[in-house]
Amino acid sequence: MTYKRIAQLKTAVSFQDYLAQIGVDLPFDEAMITGDTAPLAQPYALDGFTIGNRFCVQPMEGWDGTADGFPTELTTRRWQRFGLSGGKLIWGGEAVAVQHDGRANPNQLLMNENTLAALAALRSELVTAHERGNGRSDDLFIGLQLTHSGRFARPDADHKLKPRILYRHPYLDKKFGISADYPLLTDDEIGEIIANMVQAAVWAQQIGFHFVDVKHCHGYLGHEFLTAYDRPGKYGGSFENRTRFLREVVAGIRQHAPGLAIGVRLSAFDWGPFEKDEMGVGETAVSGSYPHAFGGDETGTGIDLREPIAFLKLLQELDIKLVNLTAGSPYYVPHIQRPALFPPSDGYLPPEDPLAGVARQIAITAELKKQFPDLAIVGTGYSYLQEWLPHVAQAVVRQGMADFVGLGRMILSYPELPADVLTGKEMQRKLFCRTFSDCTTAPRNGLVSGCYPLDEFYKHMPEAAQLKEAKSG
Repeated sequence: MTYKRIAQLKTAVSFQDYLAQIGVDLPFDEAMITGDTAPLAQPYALDGFTIGNRFCVQPMEGWDGTADGFPTELTTRRWQRFGLSGGKLIWGGEAVAVQHDGRANPNQLLMNENTLAALAALRSELVTAHERGNGRSDDLFIGLQLTHSGRFARPDADHKLKPRILYRHPYLDKKFGISADYPLLTDDEIGEIIANMVQAAVWAQQIGFHFVDVKHCHGYLGHEFLTAYDRPGKYGGSFENRTRFLREVVAGIRQHAPGLAIGVRLSAFDWGPFEKDEMGVGETAVSGSYPHAFGGDETGTGIDLREPIAFLKLLQELDIKLVNLTAGSPYYVPHIQRPALFPPSDGYLPPEDPLAGVARQIAITAELKKQFPDLAIVGTGYSYLQEWLPHVAQAVVRQGMADFVGLGRMILSYPELPADVLTGKEMQRKLFCRTFSDCTTAPRNGLVSGCYPLDEFYKHMPEAAQLKEAKSG
């Protein structure tokens, strides 16, 4: 099936007509509001801190740190652009591993005593760039996303998958070549990861971060705990056991880093893995029941929010107010997690119009926000909207469907988009992310991530030619 490109929908009427044609419902404000009354410009009060507006910069790994976990000039440039964006909520900059075997790639940033000064400098560069481009920074709320990549760890220079898993997964083990006798993480090893998470949070507070994200999304370790229905012992089975990892990390942070805010980025729903059909289009690989998806209905392609609702209730009990909602995983069901017309090299052609994926995430986020009005909720999945992103984002925030609009890939190609929206400047159409997925295909092929099609800096790097060759191959 052929889907229209967003760039073809040049008027608000044509965009809305196309939505009606494909049966997708999205909130939409035709007229953008600027100035002090603009919904996207409204401050948000969080536990005594005022976050200056409703744009959130999502965490994005660049595959461009050093082998020992330090940032490089490329990392610094990316964080500077995060600050330049004008968004007042910075959700982590990027995922930072709390120990070596939990790195998602051999160039992922690593939090330890040796890298602390460099990470502090990285944060300072972001703040300086923000002040240079947007004036004040006293309303800029910056977090650090703490992670262990679990099943998707590739920590070493050989780029090989070296997963740390919690249980036998009948589909993902097969998909990623994990043998039946591959060792599971022990309870003692989990205890070490928890201790490292807590220590990383202590360090993050010491170097000036306002909050840490205890990551529970996209198939990484925190998310896998939520699906460990079949794991025996105290970290699996019941909901209480499957959330023990979160509760123990939070208890440690409260004890050793008092006053540090905590957030959680959560895959609020998940599906079973997809694979290519004979035409290269994604189709479900699930046959029969699929009881392995947090927020799934056991069909492999449906949603049941009962456990995500219980999880958000737990966050309230733990006095965690910052929640960033996403979906699925880029490794086995990317079209629901990161809607795009053009798949990465290891992906598949979208089985639905990507606008349907955007609408699904917005609708689920709105439903959870309705049930938890006191949580500060960030929505995800907006970049595919391109020209029409500001119009949908304004409607979402104005209607209380989310508190913040999270931007990921769009910030790589068009970092100034939030600032331009807030000041009423004409949008720079040539910089809109068109979801070519090169920022994902590059790291899948061992290259640094960036917007090779639209960012002149990356377009002229030697890696651009290597990426072109990899894609043609």
